Amino acid sequence: MASRSVGFPLGRTRAEEARPGDRIRYHGESGHVELIVMEEVGDPSLGWYLETFPGGGIMLWAEGFGSVFLTRDNFDDFDDLLEFVSRDVGAA
Repeated sequence: MASRSVGFPLGRTRAEEARPGDRIRYHGESGHVELIVMEEVGDPSLGWYLETFPGGGIMLWAEGFGSVFLTRDNFDDFDDLLEFVSRDVGAA
C-alpha cells in the first residue's frame, strides 16, 4: 500500500488530506482509502496507475462497490459522493 498522503475534497464543507487506511463514505457506503498515487514512487505496480491515468488518483474500497479508482482529474465530480469519516491513526 502506498503511504503517501494527498489533499483532495472529501465532503462539501471542507477538504481533508487523505491517507491510506482513512475511513470514508462513498455513495453513503462505509469504506476506506486503499492507496494514493500522484507521482512516480519507484513501484511498478503503482506506476501502472500513472501510465494509465496521467495525474494519478486514489483507490477506495466501499461496501457494495468493492475497489473504486477515482482519477485526480475527476475529484471535483465526486465531492457530493465522497465523505471523510475518520483518520486511521495507524497510517503514516
